[in-house]
Amino acid sequence: MSGSLARFPRGSDPKDLLTEQVREAVRQSGVNPVERPETVRQLVADSLANHEDAVLAGSAAPLVEAQAWADTLVDSMAGFGPLQKYLDDPEVEELWINAPGQVFVARKGRSELTTVILESSQVRDLVERMLKPSGRRVDLSSPFVDAMLPDGSRLHVVIPDITAQHWAVNIRKFVAHAHRLDDLVELGSMTSSAAAFLDAAVRAGLNVIVSGATQAGKTTLLNCLLAAIPSAQRVITCEEVFELQPHVVDWVALQTRQSNLEGTGEIPLRRLVKEALRMRPDRLVVGEVRQEEALDLLIALNSGLPGMCSLHANSAREAVTKLCTLPLLAGENVSAGFVVPTVASSVDVVVHVARDHQGRRRVREIVALPGRAEESVIEIADLFVDRPEGLIRAAGFPPHGDRFAAAGIDVHALLAVDHEVAS
Repeated sequence: MSGSLARFPRGSDPKDLLTEQVREAVRQSGVNPVERPETVRQLVADSLANHEDAVLAGSAAPLVEAQAWADTLVDSMAGFGPLQKYLDDPEVEELWINAPGQVFVARKGRSELTTVILESSQVRDLVERMLKPSGRRVDLSSPFVDAMLPDGSRLHVVIPDITAQHWAVNIRKFVAHAHRLDDLVELGSMTSSAAAFLDAAVRAGLNVIVSGATQAGKTTLLNCLLAAIPSAQRVITCEEVFELQPHVVDWVALQTRQSNLEGTGEIPLRRLVKEALRMRPDRLVVGEVRQEEALDLLIALNSGLPGMCSLHANSAREAVTKLCTLPLLAGENVSAGFVVPTVASSVDVVVHVARDHQGRRRVREIVALPGRAEESVIEIADLFVDRPEGLIRAAGFPPHGDRFAAAGIDVHALLAVDHEVAS
């Protein structure tokens, strides 16, 4: 395109002509613009350079706000149109569409209505473009879909008649401000003593559950815990969509699959957990436990395989209660008499995270399960608790002191009472 001057007829809109030139150049190049946005950006830059030469030669009118036009064109072809600037904004944590004229974003835990106005057809086209790389679909037979965008953001879509009228779209960006527990300390999400304990618990092979509400930071904390796994170990992760990233070489990531158009071929999370056990894992990590897969995870943890997972709960104690309830969904032959003692002996530590009134994510409590249950009530020992002054050390101790000792860790010295707080 840039090798010779294109013809720019006088009286025509140069933006329309340049847009058509770029689209034709992309078609001729044969590249997928979503997968190769840098190619589209270069073709747009070439088109602008070509046009500037034509302006100097007197054969074309100047282009008003050329860079703004270029950014808009790149977003429309290689990105997600009017939504792309929010997806590129590092302060935006989540974006959702309630209706074509109601596009919201969340910044630092607070939501705001944007000025973006879409057409219904634009919403459908954007969703189709978002789903194309994942191979997943949304239609009347499958009105819900979860998928991952090329940048790692998580997409969730619901369509009518499940919704009343419009397509409901949520894009949860994976804004990872922390990759290790030390990063959470620097962000003020927990104290260094709490981080040191969690690091030691993971290295010692304790089973850790991360609980919290939606957008409380469960996945970020789980990823930070994964960074503490010894690098020589083999990790198998099971998720609905890929989000976890262990810092180990020997790692296999498994993801669920939707059913096909014939209604077959679905791979649920429970199946992944079962298959993972056949893959010689040193660690089993489930991104989020929601249903009967909790039973398979508990059985795996009870067999001596160290693992971690996250789940929705309002507190660490409620997370333990939920873990005693979810396995019952697996069938009538599963009883609380089996589940409760299994949870007590299989789960070692629960870390609860929450957002404060300012939208900041904090570790609110860390509890241990000593392994005892009486009359269907599991004993819980507080390790770190939330007080008005922040997160402080409590009086409890975790189980499996022998595992800490085998890892060369003096857990009593590690949990010596201090006065450090994360406020």
